[in-house]
Amino acid sequence: MIFEMTTQVRVSNIEEGQKWYEALLNRKPDVIPHEGFAEWELVPGCWLQIAEGMPTEGNGPLRFGTTNIEAEKVRLVEVLEIDDFEIYSRPEVPVKWGTFTDLWGNRLGFFEYLDKYEERERIRMILGTKEK
Repeated sequence: MIFEMTTQVRVSNIEEGQKWYEALLNRKPDVIPHEGFAEWELVPGCWLQIAEGMPTEGNGPLRFGTTNIEAEKVRLVEVLEIDDFEIYSRPEVPVKWGTFTDLWGNRLGFFEYLDKYEERERIRMILGTKEK
C-alpha cells in the first residue's frame, strides 16, 4: 500500500534555494532535518524536498495545483523574476497548465482545473473537509 510520497529537487546553494522555494510556496519549510535539506508538506502526505547538490538535467516538470494559474504566474514573474511562461489548454484535457524553471534548471509548473466544481471536490477530498 502506498500512502505518502516525496519528490526532491536539487539546488546548488541551499540558502538561495530555500529562499527561492519559500517565495514560490509562500511559506517557510515544515522541516529542516539537517544541513543542506528542507521539506514542505504541500498537501497531507505529499512532500517537496530541496537538497543541496547538482541539479538533475531534464527532470520534471513537477506541477502544483492552484486555483488561479494566471495570478500565480503574475506573482512569480514579479517576486521571483522568472521568465514569463505560456499557459496551455486543450479541449480533451480538464486542466490548463504552464511550465517554468527555477534558478537551477529544475522544471516546475502549475495546473488549474477548468471545472471549478471538480476543483472544489478534489480540494475537499484531499484535505478531508466536509465543507462545499
